[in-house]
Amino acid sequence: MSKLGLILGDQLNVDNAVLVALYPSVDRLVMGELWDETHYVPHHFKKTILVLSAMRHRAQELRQSGWQLDYHRLDPSSSIKGFDSLLDSIIGRHEITEVVVAHPGEWRVLNLLQDWSKTRNVCLSVLEDRRFICSLDTFNQWAQGRKQLRMEFFYRIMRQKTGFLMEGGAPVSGVWNLDAENRKRWRGDPPIPAMRSFEPDQITKEVIEQVMNACQGFGEPGGFDYPVTRQEAELALDDFIEHRLSAFGDFQDAMDDEEDYLFHSRLSAALNLGLLDPSTVCRRAIAAWTDGRAPLNAVEGFIRQVIGWREFIRGIYWRFMPSYAEQNTLNHQHPLPAWYWTGKTSMRCLAKAIDATRRNAYAHHIQRLMVTGNFALLLGVVPDEICRWYLAVYADAYDWVELPNTLGMVMHADGGIVGSKPYAASGKYIDRMSNHCKSCHFNVKETHSQLACPFNALYWDFLVRHRDQFEANPRMKMMYRNVDRMDKDQLALTLSRAQWIKDHVDEI
Repeated sequence: MSKLGLILGDQLNVDNAVLVALYPSVDRLVMGELWDETHYVPHHFKKTILVLSAMRHRAQELRQSGWQLDYHRLDPSSSIKGFDSLLDSIIGRHEITEVVVAHPGEWRVLNLLQDWSKTRNVCLSVLEDRRFICSLDTFNQWAQGRKQLRMEFFYRIMRQKTGFLMEGGAPVSGVWNLDAENRKRWRGDPPIPAMRSFEPDQITKEVIEQVMNACQGFGEPGGFDYPVTRQEAELALDDFIEHRLSAFGDFQDAMDDEEDYLFHSRLSAALNLGLLDPSTVCRRAIAAWTDGRAPLNAVEGFIRQVIGWREFIRGIYWRFMPSYAEQNTLNHQHPLPAWYWTGKTSMRCLAKAIDATRRNAYAHHIQRLMVTGNFALLLGVVPDEICRWYLAVYADAYDWVELPNTLGMVMHADGGIVGSKPYAASGKYIDRMSNHCKSCHFNVKETHSQLACPFNALYWDFLVRHRDQFEANPRMKMMYRNVDRMDKDQLALTLSRAQWIKDHVDEI
């Protein structure tokens, strides 16, 4: 009798707790490319290719290390569709008394595995997920008894825990957060280095062919160039540290009409697959600051995303699931516009963000929060619809990270668990941080004319219809003073324009 270690497709880290708990000479491993997992939302083709290729490369490494590994390749004609049938197929052939797995990233998967084990004479052992620095127990201890859970205060605890950018118990600059220095608009200088790309090897080529023949999905599969192994991911990290980190801080909130990546790292997909270790990533960035190769605002902003936001969001997800996924405190009921899937809209910023998403399975955080997200918030889209869109279209999107970011931060549908106020903004924000508006069909300086930027009227409409929820919010008092200063006739025209946009949104 032996144990069976289940290696999930997004847990490809070399220190996976399963590999520590089991013995190659005695126990078995299983990995599966499962039809149910590749089709529960219409995943971007590049996301599916990335995950399956990374899995196959990792399986090759495990076998070379001496593990007995059963590996199921994606096969639409196979009776193995999900985790239950995958595990049943192995247990039926071997005397397995215990299945061991690192804590899944998604509540859905954990619940499925627990339900499966209850109906089988097999014990399920769930170990810690080593892709994260903060354990769920530690997060819950920090969260216990707090009236509000704010990333900023959690981030400070993580800085103290790791010692990153700390000196004598205090932050090295005397300030914890340098975000105020990271809001410059990029105007063409400094020049943007090309993103490090990786030519598909034979394994990846086989995956691409299989995915295109077997799968339905979103986006454009051509030009796949993501890192699919730990070694490639580390080269991508090297490239970011060497060529883009120095300017990342200043321009991390900027957007440009022609540049997809600017100075961003595109490392989140590798981190979330376990191809990169978050502590290692942070140490490398800090070393660049120590050596004088990157300024402090860039390095602090980068590690805040890794040990602050990423860890905080994961903790929020597991603390409030599964009821969290059903939240819709603003009672938004508008369907997601069809052009979110095509990019065919006359709004330049949205067309550009969605086009980049279709081509790359990537958009950076401001495109997600303040363009595609902000529009969905102002329009009043049903949270579940926009959440499923984000989960489908981005290579780094898994439920634990996507759901709190979208439902909480983007849509403010959780009543303020993630953010103290909604990230609602008019077209002025996009005009300030990008050059999109110069080439747009709509006029960002107008509010209620036929060619007025749709963000503008929807912004005022959002404030008016949610006044009862937000008027008392200290961070929104200025917004409501501006509402009260507006001429009543002008406000009526603006609200009428907003209603027209909501009624005809698929046409704009």
